[in-house]
Amino acid sequence: MNAFLPTTDEPLALYVHWPFCVAKCPYCDFNSHVRAQVDQDRWRDALLADLAHEAAMLPGRRIGSVFFGGGTPSLMPPATVAAVLDAAERAWGFDPGVEITLEANPSSVEAARFADIAAAGVNRVSLGIQALDDEALRFLGRAHDAAEALSAIRVAQENFARVSLDFIYARPDQSLPAWQAELTRALSFGTEHLSLYQLTIEPGTRFATDAAAGRLHIPDGDAAADLFEATRAMTAAAGLPAYETSNHAQPGAESRHNLTYWRYGDYAGIGPGAHGRRGRLATVRRKKPENWLAAVDRNGHGIEVEEPLSPATRATEALVMGLRLSEGVSLARVGSLAGGEAPIDARALETLSAQGFVAREGDRLRVTEAGALLLDAILPMLVAEAPVSA
Repeated sequence: MNAFLPTTDEPLALYVHWPFCVAKCPYCDFNSHVRAQVDQDRWRDALLADLAHEAAMLPGRRIGSVFFGGGTPSLMPPATVAAVLDAAERAWGFDPGVEITLEANPSSVEAARFADIAAAGVNRVSLGIQALDDEALRFLGRAHDAAEALSAIRVAQENFARVSLDFIYARPDQSLPAWQAELTRALSFGTEHLSLYQLTIEPGTRFATDAAAGRLHIPDGDAAADLFEATRAMTAAAGLPAYETSNHAQPGAESRHNLTYWRYGDYAGIGPGAHGRRGRLATVRRKKPENWLAAVDRNGHGIEVEEPLSPATRATEALVMGLRLSEGVSLARVGSLAGGEAPIDARALETLSAQGFVAREGDRLRVTEAGALLLDAILPMLVAEAPVSA
């Protein structure tokens, strides 16, 4: 018997990574993943083989959510989407009300495929709108304009039962009134879920170079805090309170798939570069598409790394992920993962509690509304052991 098989009865999440982009991407290293030609039959068969391997490693489970990400997964052939979903259902079975999400860009080419993707079994779409201003979209390197974004929202709402929209704020020279006006417009579409991320400047990127040279004027700490607080107040007033640091939803419309990550549940990841958590094992697939494909041909799966996670690592990961949620985290569960006590710095907990940044209510520990703004500073203070990445 596999010593690392999970004992939980919780539903399993499945992540399917489609690596190919249709144009050069300013955010990631997927520029090498742009392809003029893709052997669709070979790719479908490889995904199904990778899935079959995970199903053999995780028997007796049921699927609660499937997420197609990438890349540009909305350009997957609908027949491939349908084949993956059929194989997943036959291998594990679907929970009633299974959530099946596909990431999409709001280009007219992708929106034209929404009806076929919905017919293939997808019931939720996550649209990367990012902004409703053409100048901002050009700055962000997006291929769509505001008119295409508005059209894609309409088409998505016609074809999918559930629609989530992504936006980026705290952009260069963005004022509080300007963001409030944009967010008001975003809320007017009536979608059940919004993912609202502050722009972050990653070292080594074009944005970082421009910021260092003074060509970008990113909102400073106080201005960013005002934007964050206004975002949470406005979404709460509109009936979409924050349930995670950057995610807002109507009650009951939270992303079931992402909650599996934040609640530290098991998830299988297939496709190039996909990560997974299989009980006490972490898995990572080969990242380069051709290398992953060759590995599947050779081994029947695309795994590059499969390693056990220590109890301390698992407990720390569960704690760090869970404290992003407004519901907080169960310290008893974290302690059970650690094989003892939850890795909490008791002195820091006392100080942060006295300052009103965290609250302990019975078994649960959560970051308060006041603490949410300071989450990145609170976590290293509170967690006794730094997270270890798989």
